[in-house]
Amino acid sequence: MMKVSVLLAIVVATSEAFQAPPPLLRHHQPQSSTTSLDAKRKKLVSKVKNVLTGSSSDFDRLVKKTFPGAISNTKLTKKVVAALESKGFTPGNTLVATSFCADELARVLEDDFVNIYGQNFNLGGLSGFPFAGNTGWGAMSAHVPDNGFCLTIHGPHVGITQDGVVGKVERSG
Repeated sequence: MMKVSVLLAIVVATSEAFQAPPPLLRHHQPQSSTTSLDAKRKKLVSKVKNVLTGSSSDFDRLVKKTFPGAISNTKLTKKVVAALESKGFTPGNTLVATSFCADELARVLEDDFVNIYGQNFNLGGLSGFPFAGNTGWGAMSAHVPDNGFCLTIHGPHVGITQDGVVGKVERSG
C-alpha cells in the first residue's frame, strides 16, 4: 500500500544570484583571466549559497517583507523531515517525487530533498503543475518502496529583482 504526502513549496530567489556564469575559458587565455574567472565563480557560488540557505540578511529582509512568514530552504527541509519522521518516513522507505518548474531557480530545493531522501522521480511541469499524466503517476508509484511512502513536492517559483520587483528574474545575456 502506497501512502502519499504532498508539500506545496514556493521557491523564492533573488535575481542576482542566478545570473549566468561567464563562458568557459579557452586554453589560449592567459592565467590572469583564469584567476579572475575563478574568483567570479567563487563569488557567485557564495552568493547563491547565501541566498538559498537564508544567510543573506538583505535577501531575508526583502523576502520577509514581501512574503511574511517565508522561511529558508534549510528551515523548510528540517521542518518537513521532522514532521514526516514522526509519521514513519525515512530515507530508506520514501521516494521523493517533484514537480517544480523546469527553471534553475527550483533545482536547489529539489536537490535539498534528494540529498535527504535519495532518489527523485521528476513528474515534470511548468509553474509546478505535474504534467506526467496517468502513465507518469503510475510509473512513479512503481518506484515507491514496498510498504513505503511517496513525498510529492510541487510548486512554482518566483523571482525578485535587486529592486524588489516580484515576478522578474534578471539574467545576464
